[in-house]
Amino acid sequence: MSATREKAQLMSASEIDRTLVRLAHEVLEKTIDLEKLAFIGIRRRGIPMAQRLAKKIEELEKVKVPVGVLDIKLYRDDLSTVGPKPVVSDTKIDFSVLGKDVVLMDDVLYTGRTIRAALDALFELGRPARVQLLVLIDRGHRELPIEAQYVGRKVPTSSREIIEVKFQEIDQLEKVLLVEKVD
Repeated sequence: MSATREKAQLMSASEIDRTLVRLAHEVLEKTIDLEKLAFIGIRRRGIPMAQRLAKKIEELEKVKVPVGVLDIKLYRDDLSTVGPKPVVSDTKIDFSVLGKDVVLMDDVLYTGRTIRAALDALFELGRPARVQLLVLIDRGHRELPIEAQYVGRKVPTSSREIIEVKFQEIDQLEKVLLVEKVD
């Protein structure tokens, strides 16, 4: 993997939190029946987003939104280039997705291939009534016709730039960085 250098900090911890509060309100505004709402975080950084948003909605509406974890490794279209044996973490969804309004969550939307894999994995579990996508950052460069209904921030990037999302739960720090590949 090539080395990178930090170009800019795009979001601080407080900006991430404010963005998640806004996204929670947007989800509430567009949800008709909160009893059918379910959040599924794509492993890794979609998980803390789903958990945090569920907590914010519970604080606002006193409704507990079920949260699941989706591992997409076996559904990736680049599986042969990832390595000989991908390490599979368990998908953990303790509720039926059948008839649910599922909000699928990931930190960064880029080519759309991760979301395509997530949809394949999700539909193996059942048929939700509706699936929407929520991302913290949409950086463009789509290779598939996939669009997020809820976006924290749109950040146009070049092909040499990378968005790095750091969450306390995983990285022991909280920020969003724009980094650039260096030769």
